[in-house]
Amino acid sequence: MRPDIYRYSTMRLTNVSFRYRRRDPFVIEDADAHLAPGDVIELTGVNGAGKSTLLRLLAGLSSPTTGTIDDRPAIVGFAPDRFPADQPFTVTAYLRHMSRVRGQARWEPWAERLNMGHLLNTPLSDLSKGSAHKVGLVQALMADPGLLILDEPFAGLDTDTRATLPSIATEVAAKGGIVIASDHQGGLRDLSGLRHWTVLDGHLKESTTRPALRNPAETPAPQTVTVAVTVPADELPDFLARMRGEGYPAAEIEETG
Repeated sequence: MRPDIYRYSTMRLTNVSFRYRRRDPFVIEDADAHLAPGDVIELTGVNGAGKSTLLRLLAGLSSPTTGTIDDRPAIVGFAPDRFPADQPFTVTAYLRHMSRVRGQARWEPWAERLNMGHLLNTPLSDLSKGSAHKVGLVQALMADPGLLILDEPFAGLDTDTRATLPSIATEVAAKGGIVIASDHQGGLRDLSGLRHWTVLDGHLKESTTRPALRNPAETPAPQTVTVAVTVPADELPDFLARMRGEGYPAAEIEETG
């Protein structure tokens, strides 16, 4: 017998640098790091620092200009910051296609867990950013990834899904998988043993202290507006279900006819 955590080796970055063109400056420079089975890593940095580039290198979607990345797990789940929704599929058709690509991986339990039942017959091009992001999460999770990479996973999600993501990350790590998330919202910040990476001027650094979240007292509350929407009466239940799924509570309903 052997615990699941021993299925994987430690993944290593050695002197990894990357630039897009030969004469361009390096976006990532001389990165050295290790990612051990069971690690959950929070990646932070200012916009344009190279976080998304580093995630693509880790996922194997881009190759280092110099240096090496060794012992990447065989199955990688990658959920991008912006899911490419301009595809001629419904949600179900896309996930079935990805299931075939992933060796008949089961996507249905993840769609149920992320409360996506009302979205399954929706064309991808009609999805909001938050709903499209859920589809990206399902395709990343369905094949039991040994390396799960999430680029701004909490952006645009409804409250219930945001609350579910930390437990999902914990479950992947408990099986010996590695989770790394670029996240400026601190959604994983309460997890025990969380590692903290920062990309600063192209250099990867690990901190032993948690980056401070912005003080809510110093951040203006987001503005809200009331929007009147007219829908046919027989479509109202589906419309409200979609809105609640996006995290917009239906506080007032005025029926006209």
